[in-house]
Amino acid sequence: MTNQTKFCYHCGSHHPVEEMRQIETRAGKRWRCIRSIQATHKTAEARDAFGREVSAMNTAEAKSHARRLNELRQDK
Repeated sequence: MTNQTKFCYHCGSHHPVEEMRQIETRAGKRWRCIRSIQATHKTAEARDAFGREVSAMNTAEAKSHARRLNELRQDK
């Protein structure tokens, strides 16, 4: 197993190369993780639930980042 990782354009994170596949898109070849490829075969309801989960995580991360920035500004 190698330590090399690739960025998955679909889920936005890095994964080991063994968990990735190169996909041909209109923009050219891109790397996508196997998990995200398999997720496309699920029902629309399951995909929507996954989207809501990712959105909630992104919102929480943005709020946390904003909170840290505000704390840093107040410390000055």
